[in-house]
Amino acid sequence: MELIPTVISIGYAAGLNAYGTVVLLNLLGRVGFGEVPEPLTGDTVLIGAAVMYAIEFVTDKIPYLDSLWDVAHTVIRPAVASLIGVEFAAFEQVSTAEEIVAGGASGGTSLVSHGIKAGVRLGINASPEPVSNILVSLAEDGIVAVVIALVLAEPLVALAVVIVLLAIGIALILLLRRAIRRGMRNRGRRGESRAPPEEQEPPAPPSGP
Repeated sequence: MELIPTVISIGYAAGLNAYGTVVLLNLLGRVGFGEVPEPLTGDTVLIGAAVMYAIEFVTDKIPYLDSLWDVAHTVIRPAVASLIGVEFAAFEQVSTAEEIVAGGASGGTSLVSHGIKAGVRLGINASPEPVSNILVSLAEDGIVAVVIALVLAEPLVALAVVIVLLAIGIALILLLRRAIRRGMRNRGRRGESRAPPEEQEPPAPPSGP
């Protein structure tokens, strides 16, 4: 197995949907579709990831709520990707230094793809209507499934696909940069509208004659 192409590609998928990535690795590993480290194929891992994936499946399709979810997962997705990278490195019985490199490569790629995903969603949310969010979310889930299947079958092909997808994502960010700024302003205004009004001090009583 080509370790670096594998962990980079998995990192990209985890940046889009970490829980979906874990679920797919677990299920494909169980049925023998490629080699998956045993710690990733356990029942507890599957149940936990599946529950979180179900929550994200709904949350990820609601305008602005999806962006809040992305903010909360800015650390989680790269962390999950790094752990997966380390597990695959340990599975290959490489040195500790190589395990660290694998974890860093997977986590770093995940952070990049997460940033692209979050930026594109902000751009889409600038004109919030549910159809586009649903379609984009489903497309992301499909990309994760294709990338993970390719990783386990043809890691080098998966890496080539990921490089193309990253280039497309960066191009989308550039095209949507104005809409992204507008989406950030809208999200800020929504936060201000939810903030409780400041308490005003009661007027001072009139002074006597």
